[in-house]
Amino acid sequence: MPPVTQVGMASLALIVAGGIYLAAHLPESVPLGPAIALLALSALLLAGNLVSLTRVEGFAWERFFQVGRWALLAYAITAGLIEYAFLRNGLAGGPLVVVTLSLVVYALHVPMLIAFTVARYA
Repeated sequence: MPPVTQVGMASLALIVAGGIYLAAHLPESVPLGPAIALLALSALLLAGNLVSLTRVEGFAWERFFQVGRWALLAYAITAGLIEYAFLRNGLAGGPLVVVTLSLVVYALHVPMLIAFTVARYA
């Protein structure tokens, strides 16, 4: 098995670091370069994780998608609630785009990790 969990946790750590960076600068102007770099690295790790997972022979894809669907629903709801909080607090422009994309990576990677953990033992 590829190191899906380890790569996923590194990806999530990058997303959290980017979120902390953004939150530390709000409500003033936020230099977006570091946050965008962290987001891009995290997205690359997500893509690499998915590619490495597709190369596993005999993987329990049916169980993966069965669990992943429900986990994705739950995490899409939580990401939506977090997004709503940022919108209610007046976040706009570039920082809102970075936060939104970070939440998308979060809402995809955590369900993938949950589904992988179940499917690898199926």
